[in-house]
Amino acid sequence: MAKSQLKLPKICEQCGKPFEAKTVATRFCSPYCVNKSGREKKRRAKEAEQKQVLLEESIDMIVEIQSRPFISVSEATVLFGISKDTIRRLIKAGKIPAYNLGQRLTRVSRVHIEAMFTAVNLPEEPDEEPVKMHYDKSECYNIAEVSEKFGVSPSTVNKTIRKYSIPRRQIGKYVYVPKEQIETLFSTNKSNTP
Repeated sequence: MAKSQLKLPKICEQCGKPFEAKTVATRFCSPYCVNKSGREKKRRAKEAEQKQVLLEESIDMIVEIQSRPFISVSEATVLFGISKDTIRRLIKAGKIPAYNLGQRLTRVSRVHIEAMFTAVNLPEEPDEEPVKMHYDKSECYNIAEVSEKFGVSPSTVNKTIRKYSIPRRQIGKYVYVPKEQIETLFSTNKSNTP
């Protein structure tokens, strides 16, 4: 059987180095990268399996914890997914009521922690449609005119237009903004400066 003369430029999926592959299906540059990829795949599968086992073991504990009004600090970390240090900081700040029943027997109020970490429903803001500019060209200044009239640099004019959401319209290479809004804005800014 004749050996293939095909050489495809590829990048190794493991190490990221370019190499010439002899087949279309080749994914790695060397046997070392093949073995390393296999080991990593097995490690990820084992970690996923361990997480699943841990989750299955902790389901019963979580159900039991949710039925008690006072829980330990370590149980609170499992139930709410926050660190022990955070819980201790909240206890010290007085935001969570806690009772010390002896060495390493601190109990915290589950109800208070739930109240702190529940999702807050924010009212939905209506989608505002962008302001359409319906001004005639004679009712507008271009950026250079604004800069000359009010004695500010064009970059300051552009920043101010963006900052105050003044509608603008580009015609050709010029950007036009409404005279009334620009005059109102720059006259109030000049009166505010000492």
